[in-house]
Amino acid sequence: MADLPQTVLISGCSSGIGLELAVQLAHDSRQRYQVVATMRDLGKKGTLEAAAGEALGQTLTVAQLDVCSDESVAQCLSYIQGEVDVLVNNAGVGLVGPLEGLSLATMQKVFDTNFFGAVRLVKAVLPGMKRRRQGHIVVVSSVMGLQGVVFNDVYAASKFALEGFFESLAIQLLQFNIFVSLVEPGPVATDFEGKLLKQVSTAQFPGADPDTLHYFRDLYLPASRELFRSVGQSPQDVAQIIVKVIGSARPPLRRQTNARYALLTALKAADPSGSLYVRTARGLVFRWPRLLSLGLSCLACRCFRTRVGPR
Repeated sequence: MADLPQTVLISGCSSGIGLELAVQLAHDSRQRYQVVATMRDLGKKGTLEAAAGEALGQTLTVAQLDVCSDESVAQCLSYIQGEVDVLVNNAGVGLVGPLEGLSLATMQKVFDTNFFGAVRLVKAVLPGMKRRRQGHIVVVSSVMGLQGVVFNDVYAASKFALEGFFESLAIQLLQFNIFVSLVEPGPVATDFEGKLLKQVSTAQFPGADPDTLHYFRDLYLPASRELFRSVGQSPQDVAQIIVKVIGSARPPLRRQTNARYALLTALKAADPSGSLYVRTARGLVFRWPRLLSLGLSCLACRCFRTRVGPR
């Protein structure tokens, strides 16, 4: 007798990684998954439904979910027949810019979605997983949860919070045969990222001094665009890796998705004090931008294009 398909609940499926992951799981050749693809605004479901094709209404269902609302989470779960076997915390928002020009309210919104939204979903599905003594919680984190990145202070902090929270939780959950996996993409080339960089390039950031604005607009933003062009992954590539993590018999706690970016994360691991990474990052962005551009070009060349997959 064939095993029943696993119910996979994914947040943030209107575009990007969430959309691609939902479609790939729904089109699984072995039909191992029943996907509940969610988004805050159902007015944006058209792209997902078109990509799902014949899977729509069969192995993929679209549902409304606002991870910042207890009521929305409860309502979404009430529509799901049975229990959630795999939870994928993917919903997230970005924030970039000089700290002095960002309001506390804006920073709190980032944490409300990126951190507390994930916590809210886990709290909702955990009792059922513990009762059945099985389950898998997948968190789309970031390499910025492993190392800070200049002018991404608040976004990185929200991802650091995810990493600490879920690593701590993973210890307890192994006693219940529940796995936690933190998937850590580097730059991902999406329309969202492109629009964000375009918006902040003309933003005023009141409160920021002229020198800081110069560093942000004339040094950081060009370097960031070059980084995305050079080593950015597609949402499809990241989703493929998450599919393999979900299908693993013994899922890893952490999984970076981009081998070309690993050279940058290795800087922090090489020096326990952290000074090597901070000083090198400062030099590349603010002192030697041409060297940074050359290094990124080398990373982008074919000799570094390694297909990334679970080992």
